[in-house]
Amino acid sequence: MSDEMVGPPLLQVRDLVAGWGETVVLESVSFALPEHGALAVLGRNGVGKTTLLATLMGRTRQIDGAILFRGRDLRDRPTHARSRAGIGYVPQSREIFPSLSVAENLAVAARPGAWTMERVFDLFPRLAERRRNGGTQLSGGEQQMLAIGRALMTNPSLLLLDEPMEGLAPIVVEALLAALARLRGAGGPAIVLVEQHASLALRMTEQALILRRGRVIHAGPSAALLAAPERLAELVMAL
Repeated sequence: MSDEMVGPPLLQVRDLVAGWGETVVLESVSFALPEHGALAVLGRNGVGKTTLLATLMGRTRQIDGAILFRGRDLRDRPTHARSRAGIGYVPQSREIFPSLSVAENLAVAARPGAWTMERVFDLFPRLAERRRNGGTQLSGGEQQMLAIGRALMTNPSLLLLDEPMEGLAPIVVEALLAALARLRGAGGPAIVLVEQHASLALRMTEQALILRRGRVIHAGPSAALLAAPERLAELVMAL
């Protein structure tokens, strides 16, 4: 993927080996992502997709390899430092503050930049309607919108999304897809998207990685995989 870039990549991962405690999950994972680019990370459950995002955010044990963000090695940088450096993270668990209102959840994450609370409300009008409601008073879809909005309030250059469509009703999925399309069309942050719905992820990205047992088994343009559904199914579903 990096050979298609002009200039240095925003994110470069080289021969990454990482896991949880003594358990190695990722082995020799390499890829690069340009400014404003979008990468889909696909594969069966348990192949290391979530671990990859958690490792980029500094939540796992990095055993070997390098993670370079704007050319700077992140290996010894804690999670909060990576956030301040410009990496936003939306985990599967969303991790919103249930005792805070929508507006308060957004406010506590705010950092200077183009993304303000009103801009998040413009992207997600439903959140504007619910701005005084607490986290426990939101539907699953509203919680996901809030989690994405809160990450945007940090004004990231890179946004990590871990299965943002999981468990949501089709109408909510469509609303989220429309919002993410707006985000991408407005010169928003680069995106690394983990998603079980492969076709959705491929339509939203330029490049794709497929993992199997913690290793990259395919890397290439998203459009090529969309155009070859049988090949996509073979790669994603194979043991």
